[in-house]
Amino acid sequence: MRIMDYDIKTTDLADVGKQRIDWANRFMPVLTSIRERFATEQPLQGIKVAACLHVTTETANLMQTLKAGGAELALCASNPLSTQDDVSASLVVNDEIAVFAINGEDTETYYKHIHAALATQSNITMDDGADLVSQLHSEETNPALVEQVIAGTEETTTGVIRLKSMAAEGVLKYPIIAVNDANTKHFFDNRYGTGQSTLDGIIRATNLLIAGTTVVVAGYGWCGRGVASRARGLGANVIVTEVTALKALEAVMDGFRVMPMQKAVQEGDLVITLTGDIHVLRKEHFEAMKDGTIIANSGHFNVEIDIPALEELAVEKSVAREYVESYTLADGRTLYLIGEGRLVNLASAEGHPASVMDMSFANQALSLEYIAKNQQKLENQVYDVPEAIDEEVARLKLAAFGVEIDTLTEEQEKYLNSWEMGT
Repeated sequence: MRIMDYDIKTTDLADVGKQRIDWANRFMPVLTSIRERFATEQPLQGIKVAACLHVTTETANLMQTLKAGGAELALCASNPLSTQDDVSASLVVNDEIAVFAINGEDTETYYKHIHAALATQSNITMDDGADLVSQLHSEETNPALVEQVIAGTEETTTGVIRLKSMAAEGVLKYPIIAVNDANTKHFFDNRYGTGQSTLDGIIRATNLLIAGTTVVVAGYGWCGRGVASRARGLGANVIVTEVTALKALEAVMDGFRVMPMQKAVQEGDLVITLTGDIHVLRKEHFEAMKDGTIIANSGHFNVEIDIPALEELAVEKSVAREYVESYTLADGRTLYLIGEGRLVNLASAEGHPASVMDMSFANQALSLEYIAKNQQKLENQVYDVPEAIDEEVARLKLAAFGVEIDTLTEEQEKYLNSWEMGT
């Protein structure tokens, strides 16, 4: 790979990008400590990494950490609207990292960039949605590119679902570590990160006052939990929709109203999808929505909202304000869609705060180190992040907060590990 191969909007934004990357670094002490160790130990020396991630200031700090560990990197975007062009410029100019990402790129360019990253003949893939893996496994991809991949990592729920399906069908051609499933990832990134950044994106795009509005949250996984909690904290009346009885029961006991989507959209002022599934909002839902309903998606792909159905219903489509499109229906009602239905926290804001991404990307960095050291032991399946890595990330984050915890006494250890000791 020629390090300076790249395709970005411009290199003129490199100084601005570096300033923002350095700011994010101030809130990523765990990743910083890993970077310092990597620089000395070089655990990734000679390894080529292709990463398909959101090109943000936090991702830039991960890239710098991997490069400090000896890795050779190629980075492309995992979402056409999530790329921060100044960050791309800084990574190319200041870090000499190959970046293939332009904010607002069309679908053809998006996949062209994925193939450009794969063409660097990587040994490890890093995914946020499994698009790299999917392209490597497609029939038109050169089989030789797959053969040299030793393993990969996956950042998000949607990607893990896709990869576990591939593994179950026996078609997954190399091992994957499900970074998303680490406790120090989804308990914090998905809940607190998505909760805050989703509402941040909606508020930046609309200037909507959340207090007093009725917010419909589709899906009560960790991301949905976070959004529902934060919306309630801002004074919203929150309705949750679910397809799983256990999660619906949890939402009820957390104090939220739960009802089918068809009923919920009749009340909602703001409807947010966070399921990872397709067509959560469909024609019948658009037909039942109130005039002025705002629609947003914070699941990985824009397929959660059936946008073709919305466009078919509309008699007029226009730009209401930056990041917001209005769809006027035949009966005069107008519905508003934020960020083309793509990840609202990145389409109209900056994504998760650096402090929470510190843990997620620490898991990524340490998982790559684990792959480099244990590649011979891994089979073609989806693995959890090793518990030791999860614990180490939690320990380092607590240390960064200046928080100390207790240690079990020898007597307590014996009690917890013995069946002979009773009351």
